Formats: sequence, C-alpha cells, structure tokens
Amino acid sequence: MSRPKVFVARRIPDEGLNAIRAVCDVDVWPEQLPPPPAVLRRHVADCDGLVSLLTDRVDAELLDAAPKLKVVSNFAVGFNNVDVAACTARGVCVGNTPGALTDATADIAVTLLLAAARRVGESATDAKEGRWLTWEPLGWLGSDLAGRTLGIVGMGRIGFAAAKRLHGGWGMKVLYTARGPKEDADKELGATRVELDELLARSDFVSVHADLNPTTKGLFGAAQFAKMKRTAVFVNTSRGPLVDQAALAAALRDGTIFAAGLDVTDPEPLPTDHELFRLPNCLIVPHIASATIDTRNAMARLCANNLLAGVGGAALPNWVNPEVADKRRA
Repeated sequence: MSRPKVFVARRIPDEGLNAIRAVCDVDVWPEQLPPPPAVLRRHVADCDGLVSLLTDRVDAELLDAAPKLKVVSNFAVGFNNVDVAACTARGVCVGNTPGALTDATADIAVTLLLAAARRVGESATDAKEGRWLTWEPLGWLGSDLAGRTLGIVGMGRIGFAAAKRLHGGWGMKVLYTARGPKEDADKELGATRVELDELLARSDFVSVHADLNPTTKGLFGAAQFAKMKRTAVFVNTSRGPLVDQAALAAALRDGTIFAAGLDVTDPEPLPTDHELFRLPNCLIVPHIASATIDTRNAMARLCANNLLAGVGGAALPNWVNPEVADKRRA
C-alpha cells in the first residue's frame, strides 16, 4: 500500500516532522521564506496532506489544484490564512494547534506591556548608541504597574492567562470585553466585563487578544485611541489587521497614548521605513509569541497529529471544521 504524500510548507520542529515522516512521504520546503503561491500549488498538486503556516494562503485556487488533498494542518492556532468554507465544500479537513501557545503568548503580552511601560527598548537603544551620559533624575521615566487597571480585549485562554499574571503579580484591576461573561475571570481575578468604550476610557493598559474576523478587522482606529488615557499603554499580540497602524502611529506621535508594544503587524514583516519603527515609544518584535522551544515542539506534535488523522481518515484532535466529517474526501 502506498504511503500518503505530504507537503510541509516550511520546516517545523523534528518532534512533529519525524512523526509525519514515519507514516508519509514528505516534501519539505527548504527555504526561509514561504513558497510563492504558484509554487505551493505545484507542490500540493498530488498530495494527500498539507502542513501550512500563517504565511500560506490556502484558497479555492490551491484546493482545486490539489484534487487528492484530504487535510490541511495549520501550524498555528489562528487559521485566517485558510478558506475553511472552501475546504469544507471540497471535503478537506482543517486542523489547528490551540492551547499549545497560551502561556508563551501570554508571557509575550506581559513582556511587551512591561517593556513599553518602562521604556526598555528606547533606553536600551540610547545606551547602546551613546546617549546614556549619566544617571538622570528625569531620564526615561515610565509608568508604574502596581494597582493599575488592565483592559483585556478578548477574554479567551490567552487573555485570561495574561490577566492572571498581571493581576497576581502587580495587583492590577481587570476589565474585559467578551461575547459573554467569563466565570473564571470574574471569580479568580475579580474581573468586570464592560463594553469596549468603557474599557478604553478606564484602562491604564490595554492588551488585545481578540480573534481576527470581519467584525474585528480595524477594531482599533483613531476614535478608539482617542478614548484612551494619554498615559495608556497599548499591546497587541493577536493579529495585525485589528489595528489601523496609521492611526496608532498618529496616537503615539501626538501623545494621545503613552506607548505601544506589538508582536504582530500588518503586513508582516512591517517595512523597515514604516513610521512605527521610527517612534521611540513603539516597541515592535517579529511575531515571536510562540517562539519557545517547548511551545513550538508542542505545536509540531499537534500539527502532526492533525495531519496524520486527516490522511488516515480519523477524527482530527483539533478540528476546525468537524462538519466536514460526513463528506470528507476518501
């Protein structure tokens, strides 16, 4: 019996890759940058499975070029790069890697919040470039954290984990937005669910953890930044398109808000000449929220499990479109 053919759109940790290789014939894209769309379509043309990344667009054109494809295993918790409806219509299973990156992403949200509040990036650059002349009583003054108010936009797993760290470590009061009440946040953190406008007006720190969908794209624009305190710190570890970056740059430049920390941008990578890079009160890191050894290994295992279940006709452990089960490709 022939082994399933699989294309892996970039190298993932061996904990996942070796598990796939044990069962499948595997073609791994060797380059640092993702395969161009036409190249991706060519590589998956006769494949049973695809391991995709957020940088790989899985759309109707790709699916139609791969008539044998049974499963798309996305190496991410998000799946905005995958046209799930098109996959479902063609009997293709879609899997993702939720849960594995909760703690690592929450840690980055807290790291960015601390670094932006205390001007770590700006002061480190000044020290490295010779602008640190002496101890200055008024130099690099930042914001205190203890007892301040934290606003979590999207109280899911990651938002809760970040709030728990900041509430427990710094005694922050927690406000949050969500589609409905979150009993764990209410009980464990004494958190309060509010509408977005109230959260923005009351919070000293705003951390974004919302999903990207048509209702949240561009959620933060000039009107939202204008509602925030002039001393507020804004953090985004969710998805870049939630934020109007021109509006954020203006808010930081004009002193509408104090500082920002971004793990995600739109596009990625952000052009090096973008205004946000020139603003000393904006700290940008290259989408590193899940970049720990343990987390990426865990993601690789989940990704492999989804892929192998998909090519084998079993239920995916983390199934984005379980409604495809009764019409999946044989």
